[in-house]
Amino acid sequence: MTRVVIVGAGKGGRALLEMIVGDPTVSIVGGADANAWAPGLELARRLNIPVSTDFRELLRDARLDLIIDVTGNPQVHAEIDRIKPPAAEVMGGASAKFMWDLLAERKRSEELEDRYSLMLRELQRQAEGDFIIGQNPKMKEVAELIARVAPTPTTVLIRGESGTGKELVARAIHRYSNLRDKPLVTVNCTALTPSLMESELFGHKRGAFTGAVADKAGLVEKADGGTIFLDEIGDMPSEMQAKLLRVLQAGEIKAVGDSITRKVRVRVIAATNRDLERAMEAGEFRSDLFYRFNTFTITLPRLGERAEDIPVLAYHFLRKAEAKVNKKVDRFSPEALDLLTRYPWPGNLRELENVIERSVVLASTREVGLAHLPLYLQEGGNPIRIASEEGFLDAKERAIQHFERDAVSRFLADAKGNISLAAKQARITRRNFHRLIAKYSINTKLYKGENPRSQ
Repeated sequence: MTRVVIVGAGKGGRALLEMIVGDPTVSIVGGADANAWAPGLELARRLNIPVSTDFRELLRDARLDLIIDVTGNPQVHAEIDRIKPPAAEVMGGASAKFMWDLLAERKRSEELEDRYSLMLRELQRQAEGDFIIGQNPKMKEVAELIARVAPTPTTVLIRGESGTGKELVARAIHRYSNLRDKPLVTVNCTALTPSLMESELFGHKRGAFTGAVADKAGLVEKADGGTIFLDEIGDMPSEMQAKLLRVLQAGEIKAVGDSITRKVRVRVIAATNRDLERAMEAGEFRSDLFYRFNTFTITLPRLGERAEDIPVLAYHFLRKAEAKVNKKVDRFSPEALDLLTRYPWPGNLRELENVIERSVVLASTREVGLAHLPLYLQEGGNPIRIASEEGFLDAKERAIQHFERDAVSRFLADAKGNISLAAKQARITRRNFHRLIAKYSINTKLYKGENPRSQ
C-alpha cells in the first residue's frame, strides 16, 4: 500500500483527494495547507483524515512513500525536499500541474457527457406526444391543477391507471415550472432491481461492489437543481423507500460505498397505478413516505371516462403514426371513428395509440376503416355473442381465443413490449407467454414503439 501526504489543499488538493480516497492501494496519511479552512482540509476532516496547517508535522513518518506538493511554492518544495524521509518520493511543480490539468479535463468531460446524456434522454422522451386536455371536465380540472402547482416547489403525486398519461402530466408540470431550463430526469421504478436501484438513484464509489470500476453520479444528483420523475413509485422496494424519504425530508443523498452525505436541491414528481392505501395496510408502502407524496395529488381519469376526447386523441395518434411508419394515412372512416369512440379502452391512451399505429400499418388507402381495426374492437368488446348457427363449444372456443388475444395485448401494452415483465404480470411462464404471442401472430414491436415495417 502506498502511503501519501498531500501538501496544498485548495481546488487541486481537493480534486486529488477525491480521486484517490477509497482506493484500496493508497493510504492517505494526511493533508496540509496554511489555510485551516481550505476546501481539501474540510473534505479530509469529513473523511477522518489527519490535517495540519504545518506540513512539517506530516513528514515525520519515516514510512511515507509519496508526497504530492500542489502549492506551486518553490520555497515549500525546497523545504519538503530537505526534511522528507529518505525513501519518500516528491511530486510537484510541472508534474503536479499536469495531474491537476488532467483531473480538470476529466471532470469537464464527465460533465459534458452527463449533459449530453440528459439532453438525449429528454429529446427521446419529447417524441412520445403532447399532453392533450380535450373537453372532458375531469381533464380540465387536471389542467388547472397543473397550472397551479407547476410554479411551486411542491412534491406532486400523479395517480391513475396504466396508460392514462401520467408521465405526460409530469412533463407538463416541469415544462411550466421555474425549473423548465433545468434537467428533467425520469426513472421507471419497475425496470430496476432493488440492488441496482440504489446505485442508479444515488450513484456509487469506485470499488463499492464488483464491477464498480469508477465513481458514478446517481440520477438524483444529475437532477440537482431540476426535477426527477419517479414512475411507478408504488413498486419501489421498502428498503429504498427510507432512502428516498431522506431526500424529501433533508435533501441528502449518499452514494453506495461513500461515507460522505451530499446535499441536493431537486423537485420530486412521482406516479403510481397502485392503490397506495391498500399497500400501506399490507406493509408494502411506508405511511410517512405516502404522506410526503400526498401533499398534492393529481388523479387522471380512465380514457373510457373521457369518450368526448377520443376523436381528438385519435387524430393526434394518427399524425404520430403517419410520421413514424412513413405512410400517408390521414383520416378515419365515420364508422371506424364511431367504433373508436364507443369502445371502453381498458388499456387507456397506450392501447389507443397502439391500435391506431397498427391500423395505419394495415391501411391500403389514406383512410382507416373498420377492417383495419382489431377484431375485438369490431366485435364491440363482447366476444360471447352467439350466432344462431353457432354451437356452444364453438362459441366457447371463440370466447377463449378472444380473451387470450385481448389479455396478451393488454399485458404487452402495460409492460411497453417487455415480454418478461408482461409474463410476470400475467402470472404465467415466459415460455407460455411466447406461445400465445406466436398463436395470435401478435407484433410485439407495436408495443415497444418500434417501426413494425422493419420486421
